Amino acid sequence: MKAAVFREVGQPLEVEEISISKPGPREVLIRTAAAGVCHSDLHFVEGLYPAVTPMVLGHESAGIVEQVGSSVTYVKPGDHVITCLSVFCGHCEQCLTGHMSLCASPEVRRGPGDESRLSQNSVPVQQFANLSSFAEQMLVHEHAIVKIREDMPLDRAALIGCGVTTGVGSVFHTAKVEPGSTVAVIGCGGVGLSCINGAALAGAGRIIAIDMVASKLEMAKVFGATDVVNGNDGDPVEQVRELTGGGVSYSFEAIGLKLTAEQAFSMLRPGGTATIIGMIPVGVKIELTGSAFLQEKKIQGSMMGSNRFRIDMPRFIDFYLAGKLHLDEMVSKRISLGDINTAFADMKSGSVARSVILFDQ
Repeated sequence: MKAAVFREVGQPLEVEEISISKPGPREVLIRTAAAGVCHSDLHFVEGLYPAVTPMVLGHESAGIVEQVGSSVTYVKPGDHVITCLSVFCGHCEQCLTGHMSLCASPEVRRGPGDESRLSQNSVPVQQFANLSSFAEQMLVHEHAIVKIREDMPLDRAALIGCGVTTGVGSVFHTAKVEPGSTVAVIGCGGVGLSCINGAALAGAGRIIAIDMVASKLEMAKVFGATDVVNGNDGDPVEQVRELTGGGVSYSFEAIGLKLTAEQAFSMLRPGGTATIIGMIPVGVKIELTGSAFLQEKKIQGSMMGSNRFRIDMPRFIDFYLAGKLHLDEMVSKRISLGDINTAFADMKSGSVARSVILFDQ
């Protein structure tokens, strides 16, 4: 099969022929229909997070089941599915206490002595996030997928596999935004727009979108922003404080930078909560003002929106089909696998919300 292979930090991905194994007892082989190009993939290409190469990146995807392992009963060939990197074992402490997005059980992966799921000329190729969706096929554990209704377009379903679940889930599950509250979202890419959309669905009274690209701020209004703040017009913290008369109850950082994480905390009103969604580079330290904690201000992380994806994702599809979740507007470009490096360049320029790879073109 064809796959976009990551071999060296800072170098373009190359579309190459690689091999994929047959499903084990609890594995599912999927024909990839669509894959979103997410900023998390770019972090590894740029070396901000460590990775063993060669590796096939990609983790935001949807497709159709081709084969199932002997013990799989959840899906059958022909079923439409969304993948999720929050693969869960179902019986560890994290899973049993309702934190399945934090499951780290090794049993959802093949062991050191097993045949690699991906290879090239008998040399193992690393699988990213237990998925590797920048490829024509994926071989995954059965707990890395959710079965979905077949009237859902797969190019939009793919977005739910990461960005939408991360953004909306951070509002619903991690922060638990209350109706009527004030919300600020820093960064209006795919995850930030989903966070804004989630805040609107949660009934937030005021939703402030913050970015430095005017076109993204205009798009944020479509997703539910009631106010916009352009970082080019001055300190965004002061702008938010002025708009709200003292700060917001909830802030969300959807970029992954030290500065914006600190800003998210600084724009809180007393008792407020800042949720960091963006992937801050390894080793970067965040500095906060200690006295702010006397005002019961909080800062927390969010892993994939603290999701329960087999429950959440079908609900998000229902929201989309009811016109409440704005996925059509999020797809900036539909591209082929060979355009993957252009998609990364577009992402870095800030000119797109999401590029989606379609595997039938």
